[in-house]
Amino acid sequence: MQYSAKVMDHFSNPRNVGEIADADGVGEVGNPTCGDIMKMYLKIDGGRITDVKFKTFGCGAAIATSSIATEMIKGKSVDEALQLSNKAVIEALDGLPPVKVHCSVLAEQAVKAALSDYYRRQGVDPEPIVGKLVEDCHACEAAGCGAPQ
Repeated sequence: MQYSAKVMDHFSNPRNVGEIADADGVGEVGNPTCGDIMKMYLKIDGGRITDVKFKTFGCGAAIATSSIATEMIKGKSVDEALQLSNKAVIEALDGLPPVKVHCSVLAEQAVKAALSDYYRRQGVDPEPIVGKLVEDCHACEAAGCGAPQ
């Protein structure tokens, strides 16, 4: 499997790894049976993401997509972060092998799950803003991503 230099860089030197103890929003996506689990932590001040951290258990592509996603939303407004797509994550990494595209979907979903949590903590129903979060691991099973690789 051929990975781009950017994927290898973000896997070998992931950015923004860790937890935020007093996070304003926390989202976790993935499925233990798939092997890829992402947890995203957001610190939001004045509608802007001032800090973001992640913890990911999974393959190299899962770690790389988490890392680049945090870089893509840090310093952005909540509205801008909501626009993050798995396609943008793939493009930022100069591509992913087809069997690893699901990792970019997980990265997008982790950001949206953390933003949903943020809205819930504000007393706002997140679904009209963030959309319905769907966790479908059938794509993972079909790709055979299983345990960390």
